[in-house]
Amino acid sequence: MKSNMGGLDRILRIIIAIVIGFLYYNGTISGTLGIVLLVFAGVFVLTSFVSFCPLYTLFGINTCKKN
Repeated sequence: MKSNMGGLDRILRIIIAIVIGFLYYNGTISGTLGIVLLVFAGVFVLTSFVSFCPLYTLFGINTCKKN
């Protein structure tokens, strides 16, 4: 797996995941939508830690500055 995510992309994904988790914890989002968003938040955190997004590979996107 070759890195295809840059630093800003990774930070934004983690911030979005934190916001989703906070909104779910407060009860602002709940039910099926809340569970689906929590799954997306988990995927965001996972892809941020490994610096690889499979969808970026499919669409030919590379935000990583390394070659």
